[in-house]
This record gives sequence, C-alpha cells and structure tokens, in this order.
Amino acid sequence: MKTLTSGEIAKYCDVNLRTVIRWIDSGRLKGFKLPGGGNNRVTEEDFVDFLKKNSLPLPAKYAPQQPSVLIVDDELQMAKSISRVVTRAGYKSMIATDPFKAGSLLSSYKPSLMTLDLSMPGADGFEVIEFARKEFADSGLKILVISALDEEKRQKAVDLGADAALGKPFSNKDLLNAIETLLRD
Repeated sequence: MKTLTSGEIAKYCDVNLRTVIRWIDSGRLKGFKLPGGGNNRVTEEDFVDFLKKNSLPLPAKYAPQQPSVLIVDDELQMAKSISRVVTRAGYKSMIATDPFKAGSLLSSYKPSLMTLDLSMPGADGFEVIEFARKEFADSGLKILVISALDEEKRQKAVDLGADAALGKPFSNKDLLNAIETLLRD
C-alpha cells in the first residue's frame, strides 16, 4: 500500500500544506501520523476517495486508464472509419498503415487491443500476430482480426493467436460488440 505525504497531496491539489493538515485533522481526509515525528501520511486509495467525494480533479496518475485501440490497416480510409467508431465509443485510438509502424506503436503505445487487417504489403497480418504474441506475451494485448479474406484464413489467424476475427464488411455494432467482449475478458 503506497502512501503520500501531506506535501505531495498539497502539490497535487495546489493548496497550502496547512490546508492538507486541516483536512486530515478534521477527518475530511483519512490519514494517519507516523510514530515519533508525527508526520502525516495518506494512502493513495484514501486520497483518491477524498478527491472524488469533493469533486476535485484526479491527477492523471490516479485517473482510470481509458482503453486504447491500435488500428492496423493499410487502407487509410478503413483505418479512419474504425478509428471514428472506437473513439465515439470512448476508446483512445491510433492508426498504423503498415506492419512495421504497428510493431513500433505496440512498443510505445501499449494498446489494450489491436485491430488487424491480414492483407498488407511488406508483412502480412499473420506475421504481425506471431510478432505480437512473441514480443508482448505478458501485456494482455487483445487482437481482433478484421479481414475480407475467407473464413478459413480468419480461423488461421485465430489459431496463430488472434483472439477473434471479424469479416469485412461489418457493421459498427458488430465491431463494438467484438471489441467490448474482448476487453471484458
């Protein structure tokens, strides 16, 4: 259990240190004193509860993380279309139009889910799946294949490590259902 000092809380809330001490002394902010010097400490959980109860903004460090989606498709219009749908649904999104950019963004962006077209120049989606499963095995990354290829090829992608596959064309509802199902698991 991580704790915060009164000074750290004052900095987060942009208030004077004495204000934080008054919050603790009055019982508005649950805290405790260290033995000896009497310095105050507050658990992160109690600090976040205090902020929520008092309608104060959560520092980015404590804000819930919005799930993110990496969209990998060499057809930019398709990628943008998927991006609009997932963004409207409350997810962050980023687009990669080739497998090499996808590999780079997987490392830096660390998405919750990747949508992946199987037919791309340079390296196909099957290679991207193998790379992602090898390099990001512990990340919890979900992979949703979105492809116009036949059912047999989409099943091959699932057999290689994709979590699900969706055929093109698809409805926005089907896309969101697939994403929400994968992110719930």
